[in-house]
Amino acid sequence: MLNKTSLRNFLGELPLAAELDYSLRQKNRARKDHFNLSRLKKSLPQAVEQAKPFIQRPIRNPQYEVKNVLLFATLHYWIEQAAYISLALAGLGHKVTLMTLPYSEWHKEMDKLTQKQRGLHTRDALSPLSTLRQGSGQAFIPHVSMLDLRPSTFDLPPALHADIAEISLWDAQYTLMREEVDMQDAKDKALYDLRIKRNTFAALAALEWMQVNKPDVVLVPNGLILEMGIVFRVARYLNIPAVTFEFNDQREQIWLAQNTSIMRQDTDYLVEARCKLPMTDEMYERLADLENARRGARVWGKSKRLWQYVSSQGAQATRSMLGLDDRPVVMLAANVLGDSLTLGRDIFAASMTEWITKTVQFFAARADVQLVIRVHPGEKLVPQAKSMGTVVREALARIPSHIHIIGALDKVNTYDLIEIADLGLAYTTTVGLETAMNGTPVVSCGQTHYRGRGFTIDPNSWDEYFFTLEKTLADLPAQRLSESQTAHAWNYAYRFFFEYPRPFPWRLMKFWEDLEEWPLEKVLSDEGREQFEDTFKFLVGEPFTWP
Repeated sequence: MLNKTSLRNFLGELPLAAELDYSLRQKNRARKDHFNLSRLKKSLPQAVEQAKPFIQRPIRNPQYEVKNVLLFATLHYWIEQAAYISLALAGLGHKVTLMTLPYSEWHKEMDKLTQKQRGLHTRDALSPLSTLRQGSGQAFIPHVSMLDLRPSTFDLPPALHADIAEISLWDAQYTLMREEVDMQDAKDKALYDLRIKRNTFAALAALEWMQVNKPDVVLVPNGLILEMGIVFRVARYLNIPAVTFEFNDQREQIWLAQNTSIMRQDTDYLVEARCKLPMTDEMYERLADLENARRGARVWGKSKRLWQYVSSQGAQATRSMLGLDDRPVVMLAANVLGDSLTLGRDIFAASMTEWITKTVQFFAARADVQLVIRVHPGEKLVPQAKSMGTVVREALARIPSHIHIIGALDKVNTYDLIEIADLGLAYTTTVGLETAMNGTPVVSCGQTHYRGRGFTIDPNSWDEYFFTLEKTLADLPAQRLSESQTAHAWNYAYRFFFEYPRPFPWRLMKFWEDLEEWPLEKVLSDEGREQFEDTFKFLVGEPFTWP
């Protein structure tokens, strides 16, 4: 007897069965599926009407050329935003193709009927983009579903096979929220194999499409994991310029990267162009205001995010609360496991888990100093992730009294710990940068954006790491940052927090809220172009500039 999944797989294979079921029963019903573009379907016709005058007579800036852009998006929330980005780029004169992959669950197979109907729902929601340009017979924004592509070959070059293996491992780590993927475990292996299968198809489909259609630039969110990472890697394999993007906590801001994944946070270009410039008093005041807001557990700027859940209690009160004495304090600031900002950032450690494990084992034998491990407060938001506190407890049979674990929910402010610390240890968290801003030496152990900028200690091997710890702990006062190093840390921090993000109208997770403030016609108006046109220019690969 067929079970429900088998029946839906069977129906999904029948010619026109999915189409008929969608047309007769699904199309006009309220969707219960998590993959839901109903809001986009309702809003897009009006957006197309708003963009139509600009697309018919595009705004063309003579300073940069018209580009043939491929914009790829998967998952319903990225697709919603991508539809509007496509229209904005078309309004600015570019020729945009929107390629979608109508998945919702990247970590499990859906039955074939459901998946086909998601494709139909996506086509239906995006159909206003297919409005024909007046007198041309061409759609405003051609839409291509990756699931409809049928690659003519199953051969991939070795470089892309290596990319698929690497990204599929990161996909598994990201999904499991732990760094250990056990290929002997049936569930772990099944997840990894599924990601290999899906990423291989995405690579084949994207490779053939790009070779045939030859876009000038490929635009893709994230660019590190899932099919987003694969499409980015294919573009780079073909030597096609690729731009990736993500969002921070601030409204009307976007992070951009050209020819690298934005999750790598490669700031070399920023350092070269901006960090040699002097800081003004106003810059110092603005950065100090941000740091004070974080220290005080207050929101700042156009953000509602709290970086700390308890305000500063002061260094002495925190020392007393933790039972710290006069011995030197080493603060280890952890990241959240599975965060795509930590994936693939290893230098000498195989993983952040291994780094923390060996580090606490080293300090277990060093009762002459006190180690404070700050579990990232962000663990509160991802309770399914393996806690760094758990990693520490697994590393040591008994936690010695000179090692203190500060949990994600503990009422301790990280900025009090920065003030107390004589030495900071960081993997990729910006706490390492903020610790250096305090003049405190920081050992940078992961491939983070501020490593190698002149104000951190940067070991490249385990031997070098442990030698560095021994040498630094032998004379901590001598390791304090110089005045010029501290000033350099402040300069870099200003550039990273305020010049690395670019103005942009629509965030991802608050997209519909932002759209009310910045409808498409306003974005394409003189007011909108004054604020955002440079960012759209960078989105299609034009070199970064600053006012």
